[in-house]
Amino acid sequence: MALSSMTGFARSHGVCGVYAWAWEIKSVNGKGLDLRLRLPSGWDTIDPAVRSRAAAALGRGSVQAGLTVERTGASPAVQVNTAVLEAVLAAARQLSRRIEAAPPTLDGLLGLKGVIEISDIAESEEERHAAEAVVIAGFSDAIAALAEMRRHEGAALARVLAARLDEIAMLTQRAELVPGRRPEAIRAKLAEQVAALLAQSDRFDPDRLHQEAILIATKADVREELDRLVAHVAQAKALIEQGGAIGRRLDFLAQELNREANTLCAKANDVELTNIGLELKAAVEQFREQVQNVE
Repeated sequence: MALSSMTGFARSHGVCGVYAWAWEIKSVNGKGLDLRLRLPSGWDTIDPAVRSRAAAALGRGSVQAGLTVERTGASPAVQVNTAVLEAVLAAARQLSRRIEAAPPTLDGLLGLKGVIEISDIAESEEERHAAEAVVIAGFSDAIAALAEMRRHEGAALARVLAARLDEIAMLTQRAELVPGRRPEAIRAKLAEQVAALLAQSDRFDPDRLHQEAILIATKADVREELDRLVAHVAQAKALIEQGGAIGRRLDFLAQELNREANTLCAKANDVELTNIGLELKAAVEQFREQVQNVE
């Protein structure tokens, strides 16, 4: 299964009877699947069907989907508001008894507000249901196109993540080969420090100092951290190869990689090992940033 990004964009449009419609969908990173719909007034009935199709196609991401619908090609209905017209004529007759004026003309009457009502022809229930079905199908097409774009972005993202993991593996191997990190080298260095202390004063207990030195040397060994780094890299590569909705698991591994890199830096008593640890932290951070885009 291919790896998918959480960023993408798609659009679909069409015509059904007197309705011209268009969907526009975009998605960005999100902890879960968060679909925000913008529907025209009166189209709320398609909400459940649209959400179920989005959930079936996408695993994670903050998704915004907007629908625009225009009713075109429908002849307007012109109707005379008889009640308003009668009231106007009655008022005109009353005024004609009190003042001299020309009788009202037809264009004058029709120009009065409320006398003429223009509205769209009422839609039939069958037309509306047919339009809703087509609009929902259009959303399915758009969400499929969005998922395809996210998979395309995911393929590029997989290559970037693999490169970061290769860099982490290479730095781990370099740390493995640092001469100063070996237990015997650490003990030798501590022994020199103990000898220097004893040379300056005879109040130190040599046996106690050597015991403390051995304990410090044991704590300074980064063998376990290096082994865990290797294991985490192998697991991350296996997940990327597997594909699918693996973003959360990769994010957890990124946290573990960062923890091991921090511990390695804290334990390092060698300049070269410390520098490698800092490079590791930078590479892990780059890996973690890219992982945030994985579905």
